[in-house]
Formats: sequence, C-alpha cells, structure tokens
Amino acid sequence: MGKDKLRKFAEIATFENVVELEAGQVYKGKWASDFFKNDKPVILELACGKGEYTVNLAKLFPEKNFIGIDYKGNRIWRGAKTALEDGTRNVGFLRIQIETILEYFEAGEISEIWITFPDPQPQESREKKRLTNPKFLERYKLILRENGIMHLKTDNDGFYAYTLEQIEALNLTKHKETTDLYKSDLVDEVLSIKTYYERKYLADNKNINYVQFEF
Repeated sequence: MGKDKLRKFAEIATFENVVELEAGQVYKGKWASDFFKNDKPVILELACGKGEYTVNLAKLFPEKNFIGIDYKGNRIWRGAKTALEDGTRNVGFLRIQIETILEYFEAGEISEIWITFPDPQPQESREKKRLTNPKFLERYKLILRENGIMHLKTDNDGFYAYTLEQIEALNLTKHKETTDLYKSDLVDEVLSIKTYYERKYLADNKNINYVQFEF
C-alpha cells in the first residue's frame, strides 16, 4: 500500500464521521438516535467511492441522514473530509464489506438505498458480486422500511439490463426508468448530482441508465 493510502487510512481512523468494520455494529437499529443524535430518516449509498453522492444528497436534504458505505478507506477519506470541512453534520461513512450489511442495520431501519456506478462485475463467474444480484436484493429488502425506495445509476448497459431482469424476476415495482438520463424528463437536482466517474463517462458520450424501484 502506498504512503498516500496509508496516510488516508490513518486519518479516517480519527474522523468523527467515519465508523470502521465491527465498530459499526453497536449502531445497529440506532443509527439515527446514537450516531446522528436525531430521529430523522436514514439513507444509504452503497459502494459510495469518494462519497460525492452521499455528501451532495446530505446538503440537499438536511432533514435526512446519509451514510456512505464502501470498503476502501482511501476513497471514503475524500467524502468524509469534505463533509467535515463543510460542516455537513447529517452525513457519515461506514467502512465495511456490503455482504455483511445485515450485521450493521436492523430490519426496517433504512428509508432509501442508492447504488451509483458500482463495479458491474461483467464476468459470469462474478455474478454473485453484482450489487443487484438477488442475494444482495434480499438483504436490502430486509433493512428497508415498508415502501422503501431503491435507486440505481450506472453507465454500464449490461449491468442495467441485468438489474431490470432481476426486478422483473422478483416481481418488484418500478417507478422510474430510463436508458439515457440526461435526455429524459426525469433528471432533476438529485439525479443531476455527478460523481467523478460519471463526469468521465459523460465526457466520453456514454449514456447514463437510471431505475427507481421498491420491494
């Protein structure tokens, strides 16, 4: 691991808005009350990377709490540091493997889940790693409250098609969908938040897929 990554890992250990691994289990069922010290809804961004979406959502919706989840601490560092510098208090970061999410959140604790530009895991042998694989979706269903909403943004057409197949196979309810977000009438101040990678994709004239659904 390079010196810069080591520095960032050391720094996030001191950040009050970052919880790492098993330390987050004490907040299970109590993220709003014990971590954020309020009773506001809790929203997750999975595989949040540098946390741009998490932080910008938190700024748009001060009446809600946001948690960005990723395993790579050197990425989380950027979003956590930005939130601390900006004084954005309704945002936190949890460094865990998403496979273990049920160890950190209680049934019905989460009101929405965002998945923004995840690794599409295109190889068939890695299907179980896709974040919209049925086993992952079952985990999300358990921690989402009734009528909780799922959002997916991706530039990868294959991953998007795969996700739509899972939605249909599981008989889930789609609310919104498009294969070209910025040429649709769906784009608003929330969906127009752009991550570092999304800006790169758009510069390469890639289309952005989006679907909103619930269990």
